[in-house]
Amino acid sequence: MTFRPDADLDPGQVSDQRGRRVRGGGLAVGGGLGGLVLLAILLFTGVDLTGLGNLGAGQVEGPVGSQLAAECETGADANERQDCRIVGAVNSIQAYWEEAFAAAGQEYTPAQTVLFTDQVSTQCGAATSAVGPFYCPLDQRIYIDLGFYDDLESRFGAEGGPLAEMYVIAHEYGHHVQNLLGFLDEGRDAGAEGGAVRTELQADCFAGVWAGNAVDTGFLEPISRDQLNQALDAAEAIGDDRIQSQTQGQVNPETWTHGSAEQRQQWFTTGFETASTDNCNTFEADI
Repeated sequence: MTFRPDADLDPGQVSDQRGRRVRGGGLAVGGGLGGLVLLAILLFTGVDLTGLGNLGAGQVEGPVGSQLAAECETGADANERQDCRIVGAVNSIQAYWEEAFAAAGQEYTPAQTVLFTDQVSTQCGAATSAVGPFYCPLDQRIYIDLGFYDDLESRFGAEGGPLAEMYVIAHEYGHHVQNLLGFLDEGRDAGAEGGAVRTELQADCFAGVWAGNAVDTGFLEPISRDQLNQALDAAEAIGDDRIQSQTQGQVNPETWTHGSAEQRQQWFTTGFETASTDNCNTFEADI
């Protein structure tokens, strides 16, 4: 997906904490690639948090050292650099949701994306890169170690590419939208048709809706078929069945929390082709 070279970026929507360290506090490990991690996964599965006092936020050390403001100014920069591309994606995603909320007579609350390396401190606790990209509902921020994109290709066999990267970010913003609309607590039970999977598939659908409206935000050129296939390939790579087959050698639908490769592709496609959130009610639909 290509950015319009003259598009003005707003790096203020992204906080660069790469190179900083977390001292003290417990680290959340494991979790779900592409979304349900940390406190979010505990909320969805109804886990009692009272015994998890070691998930303290800890202290962040080291300089911020962000150069995004100086180096990510235009769409041309986003076409050249991955971190600038994330800035542009965040700008476009939030521009769409702000307009969509306004059209519905509601106010959109922006969410900042935090870039980190190895581990990060959040209001949901301290987390390592092992959990993958995630959304913390307590501080309303999206967290991502950009090394995840290397893992997406090398470990999970995804093709990668700009729209694949932006799909991951748009999915996390889908969780933010769910949080603002009161949908985030809808899914708790695991399983192929459980509430947790339905929550994740709605976030995939919301990501598709953004992609279907992305050109109108003024940041991006029209999406080509090859670029769309990048996003669909990424959705397939992080399907529960695909990951379980690769890591466990067997597939157990009863434990799914994100949905199968087919489900994730289907709901992203639904959002993209209809370009409307009206078609994203995964909680009542046949998934």
